[in-house]
Amino acid sequence: MSADKLIDFAQALVQRPSLSCQEGEVAKRVEEEMIGLSFDEVTVDEYGSVIGVISGAEPGPTLLFDAHTDTVDVTGGVPWEKDPFSGEAADGFLYGRGSADMKGALAAMVHAPARMDRTGLRGRIVVSASPMEEVLEGVALRAVMESFPPDFVVIGEATGLDLARGGRGRAEIHLETIGVPTHSSAPQLGRNAVLDMMRVIDGAESIDLPVDSLMGPAILALTEISSAPFPANSVIPSICRATYDRRLLPGETEGEVLGPFKRLAETQGLTLRATVGVGEYTAFTGTSLKKGKFFPAWVFPEDDWFVTRAVQGLVSKGLTPEIAAYRFCTNAAYSAGVAGVPTVGFGPALESHAHMVDERLKLEDLEAASRGYQGIIEAVLGIED
Repeated sequence: MSADKLIDFAQALVQRPSLSCQEGEVAKRVEEEMIGLSFDEVTVDEYGSVIGVISGAEPGPTLLFDAHTDTVDVTGGVPWEKDPFSGEAADGFLYGRGSADMKGALAAMVHAPARMDRTGLRGRIVVSASPMEEVLEGVALRAVMESFPPDFVVIGEATGLDLARGGRGRAEIHLETIGVPTHSSAPQLGRNAVLDMMRVIDGAESIDLPVDSLMGPAILALTEISSAPFPANSVIPSICRATYDRRLLPGETEGEVLGPFKRLAETQGLTLRATVGVGEYTAFTGTSLKKGKFFPAWVFPEDDWFVTRAVQGLVSKGLTPEIAAYRFCTNAAYSAGVAGVPTVGFGPALESHAHMVDERLKLEDLEAASRGYQGIIEAVLGIED
């Protein structure tokens, strides 16, 4: 495998901005690369996932590699020292938005199987470059898996070259308190929905959250609050809405997540509506997606066959992975959390490097990730003597 060509491809991906639902240019570049690398089959589905297939010499299982093509935006406030879309490679790093999350991993996933001897492999390798992960984890991947049902899945989100055998999930919780409007010169005649919401928020700080020995604690974070009418000119607000980001642990359900808020409202005599948010987006292809924003956590045992084989494959390429778990949510919320397909995570960069100012990726880690993907392929699909 040519390291220079791998770096060039990763640079090209970073140089193409690709916010969620605007990944068309990156998808086109991935499609061109897969065709140029002689994938056996290259397709683009209705949601904009670019799917490349490489078949081995003998029948066998399907190993799916997935990396998302979208990135978060470059927000103002803190300036970047490097142009976020230059794709500059300097001082041993690739710089730019998406370099760590996760265009570097995508480039490595595309190049790794294409440089291997297919005569020594059985089954097939499917590489998925899926859109809209930043807003709807796993929804685009679901369509890929329905078209190319996998036996095993590798998620390329950042692990620092360690191996993730599980990951937190995510729920977007919407709360709404209902008050009674009145003139603000006589607030005692109404009920202030904002004050009610303040009581809910205060109580939420005392909600007992579970802890997992592998993934750490569940998280509950207030991310947004608003009231109506707005602007409230001389009117006591009758509606207040708040949004919480809830990071999930394995086994948690929607009812368990919403229950504490409902019980809190009952004990305080509040009128509260608690629901899981719904995301609705239109892909760059024009196809619409709609999904409740509850993305379950997942975990597989350390002695699971796929986990142990993946570790063996990484070690065979000179890597020294530790067994860990994602603290954030990934597309594995569908592949493992919903579909139950054996899944691991492996990728360059650290979780903390995602979404950061001056996002960057070590070039040596990019090359190591590509070797690691080859090791996993050989360990799972290699024809044994």
